[in-house]
This record gives sequence, C-alpha cells and structure tokens, in this order.
Amino acid sequence: MTYHRPSFRHPDLPTNELGHTRQYYEGALSTLCAGCGHDSVSAAIVQACFELAIEPHHVAKLSGIGCSSKTPAYFLNQAHGFNSVHGRMPSVATGANAANRQMAYIGISGDGDSASIGFGQFSHVVRRNLNMLYLVENNGCYGLTKGQDSATADVGSAGKRGIATAFEPIDLCAQALQLGATFVARSFSGDKQQLVPLLKAAITHKGFAFIDVISPCVTFNNTTTSTKSYDHMREHVRQADVVDFVPAEKEITVDYAPGTTKELTLHDGSVIHLTKAQSDLDTSDPHAALNAIHDHKVRGEVLTGLLYLDTELHDFHRVINTMPTPLRDLQEKDLCPGGDVLQGINSGLR
Repeated sequence: MTYHRPSFRHPDLPTNELGHTRQYYEGALSTLCAGCGHDSVSAAIVQACFELAIEPHHVAKLSGIGCSSKTPAYFLNQAHGFNSVHGRMPSVATGANAANRQMAYIGISGDGDSASIGFGQFSHVVRRNLNMLYLVENNGCYGLTKGQDSATADVGSAGKRGIATAFEPIDLCAQALQLGATFVARSFSGDKQQLVPLLKAAITHKGFAFIDVISPCVTFNNTTTSTKSYDHMREHVRQADVVDFVPAEKEITVDYAPGTTKELTLHDGSVIHLTKAQSDLDTSDPHAALNAIHDHKVRGEVLTGLLYLDTELHDFHRVINTMPTPLRDLQEKDLCPGGDVLQGINSGLR
C-alpha cells in the first residue's frame, strides 16, 4: 500500500510573509493510528512554522525511536532530518547544532525515548542549554511495542495489561526545570490554540526549549484507569487471526481560559483534568514553577501552558564560544591556519 497526500489545494489559500501556503510546510501522509494525538502535534508544528514564516530548509528535525519519532516525517517535508537510535537523539542534535548554529533545530521524542533509555542523554542536553526545541509526545506507554507502561505513567494507572502502575512517575517538566532548562512548557495535543503559540515561542527561543505534550494513544493505553489517554472497546470484530483493530475516532479538542480547569471526557468515558497556568504565575522563577507543578499534581490535575522562561542569553554556543559560521562554509585557511597559530595556542597552555 502506498500513501500519498493530495496535491490539490484551493488557489486562494492564505500565504505567509514568504508567500508560502500552509501546504508548503506539510509532510507525508501519516501512517499512525487514526485519532492518535501525535498527528495533532504535527499539525500544530506545521501551523507554527507557517505563521513564523520559516523556510523549511532552514530547519533540522531529529528523532529517536518510537511512535513519536515517526512524526517528523509528517511535517516540513523539505526540511533536513535525521532519525537516530533509541534515546540518542540529543547526541545527534548536539553535533549538528555545534556544526551549524544558523539552523532551527526541532527534536521530537517520546516518554520512553526520553524518560527511560534516553534519560541520561536528555539530562545532559538540558544542562548544556542546547539551542533547540525539544518536544516530548507523552502518552504514558510504549505504543510501538504493544503498550507497556513508560516511566511517565502515573501510580495506579492501568494500561492494556490491566495491571496498575506501582512506581512513581518521572515528571519531565520538573526534571527540565531542575537541570536548568530556559524554557519549559506543557500542553495537550488537542488544545491547538494553546500549543501553537507555545511552539512559536519555543522555536524562536535562544536556548533549550522543552515542551511536554500529553498526546493520547488510542490503541494500547486504552483503559478507564489511564491518566494520559483513553481506551476504546473493540467493536464488531470477529477473530479469524490475531489481528488488532483500531477504529477511527474523532479528534478530541478543547478550548478553555488560562487559570481555569477543564474536565475533559475521553472516548471511553474516562475523564482527564487539564489546568492552564494562571496569569499570576511567575514564569521567571523556576521554584514557583516546580511548586505549581507539584500543587496541581496533588490535586490530580495536569498543569499546562508556559511554566518557566529564562530570557538571559547563555545558551550552548555562548558558553563554549562557538563560531557563527557553519563548519561547512569554512575554508582551508580557516581550518589549518598554520604552525605559528598552533605554537601560540600551545604557548598559552603552558
């Protein structure tokens, strides 16, 4: 089977400052499950880049392994891309960023890719304040390997196996704050009005911008006791073989004011409580952000919105004093300045 996105569009579609329509920022047709929250995240990234009027070839999109790491194929078809091994996307992003600081870097990861096998790499890319958008599509399970609990699954949350999670979850927003991230936010894949502005701010932020997006898995984390997604009872299935059936579901969206809590009923009748950060939250204070995350967690709520922003310019390039010219553009005389320059460097180290 082949998948092709229709090329026809209305001739009078709106354009951005560069004269591009939104179609210019799209990618391949998604092969994820119908109703997957990841597709909503991809659509939000497309909208954000369209509104920012970014040339796709000025963007590098990177990922690891997992359902989330497939999504870079579904936006910015003309951007540069690299799909790395499981949990190692930060290393590739660091190398690419060091070689060319003029690109915009978008790293897409999952809760397994970042909070489990890649947790160490996630920690170091945060503390180095690499200039990039690091987005986690968080569904609380390993959707690519039949829905085992991930490290972000809440205590008491039961996945497809029906066994409640017994271990404390890793809150990636809290970890990012403690490790020195200069932009931290959380959102919900179905809240486009909140997510698009956050993406635009994160892409233009100079430093490490982290967004944790709760993105429901329609296939495996589908029980009424799940705190991050919804289940759906398989209907009208006659088992002739061991085959999974994922019925198409209508996308869940939500719109609610900052400082309020929204009780959202999912497909299966389960409920998730979303709370947008209040306008009086001091986003310049990481301790206030950590306290707010904890307070809402105790009440069984998910705090979304911009949680912390550091406007000081002390990103990775400023700290290690990299040169603004991409390495690909350096000439031989720049790379091999001669023995006198080497002698001067050695003398300065004695």
